[in-house]
Amino acid sequence: MGAEEKSLKIYDTRKTFFARLGSTVSKILTPTKVGFNNLLVNIKRNSAVKGYKNMENCKEEKKENYEKKFEDYYSLYLEAIDALLVETIYKKVIVDSASEFEKDALSKYYNIIHLKENDEIEYKYKKQQYLLNLDYNSVKESGKEKQIVEYTKLYLYEMEQLYKGLLKHYSIKLPEQKLPADKENVYNKIFDTLEEYVLNIVPLKDIKDEELIKQCSLFETYEVGKLDQVDIIDKRLILLSISRKLFVHSLPLIVAERCYIKLLKDTRNLIVDTKIARKRENAFQLLIRLIDDYNAKLLSVKIYWNNNEEKANYNIFANKLKDLEKVKEEKGLHEYDIKKQILFIREDMKILNKYNDKYYRIIKYYKSRLVKLGDMRQIKSFTTGKYQVVKGFKREIINETAC
Repeated sequence: MGAEEKSLKIYDTRKTFFARLGSTVSKILTPTKVGFNNLLVNIKRNSAVKGYKNMENCKEEKKENYEKKFEDYYSLYLEAIDALLVETIYKKVIVDSASEFEKDALSKYYNIIHLKENDEIEYKYKKQQYLLNLDYNSVKESGKEKQIVEYTKLYLYEMEQLYKGLLKHYSIKLPEQKLPADKENVYNKIFDTLEEYVLNIVPLKDIKDEELIKQCSLFETYEVGKLDQVDIIDKRLILLSISRKLFVHSLPLIVAERCYIKLLKDTRNLIVDTKIARKRENAFQLLIRLIDDYNAKLLSVKIYWNNNEEKANYNIFANKLKDLEKVKEEKGLHEYDIKKQILFIREDMKILNKYNDKYYRIIKYYKSRLVKLGDMRQIKSFTTGKYQVVKGFKREIINETAC
């Protein structure tokens, strides 16, 4: 960014809080007669907008000079917003004239200090996002169309850099985390950042990619109503698909792969943990979509493999998947879907079997599923009276509950 970070006093990543504060900020500041449209912030904002326009339109040989000037304007602009916000709300809290919302806003504002102690890079990005979002909402509420259009260009430029910076930062942090809880926290931050971007930034961009538009529209369907665990994982799958279009470099392939593997693990656990048949079926169908997307969006374009054997095994699998297209043409979509499920299950079992008995519950479920799909046979044991799967000389009981 190039901007020096000073006097940060607030932190909150949840879009609900951003939306509330953004839409209510004028109500907070207007009674004090020092709203966001006061002379100082207007001057600093106008300077930043002018600096951005000059940077965009200058000749290449003068680019570096104009970039430096813009960074200076941008830094002073953020400092003006920050100082005004702190002074306005803080004074109202001190004299006990602040509303409950204002008190809550200030409380969340000061939480950023703790983030600075633990992660100064994340602190820097989040501060800038927060302050830009506040003033963007203020500009929109002014109703001045020309000002809104000009400022939105600067806003999108900076927000793009901030979101990419955050994702790069989380990508670096992910391998460093050793405790499961710490890794879970980083994964959540990655998905939360992707969601904020899709909700807050994508609607302001002029997107031409039809597939991306379709994915974003599908994501919007999960913004209404209460979501269960399957919906949450499915929503994150859509976010990962979108990220392969928008954040190829900020969210490297190796990190995106770890995110896919994380969703696969969560879905497998959901299958074996739920005791409701309908939810288990929904989770299984999600798993099939996940494996399909994982192969189409990531493994098919993967260049670097851990070893030659892993690459060779994937090529065999990819050829089998390609051959299934003939089944679709000759026997129809229903038969194709059955064959694809069998292929995906067997491939996943091959991977999980390497971990000995760690995944025995999901493997047991997979075998029972293969029986239903007609890929395994059941025979009745004369000694136990239970049905067993016969595969070569090995007999395995499969009619026990998966969870």
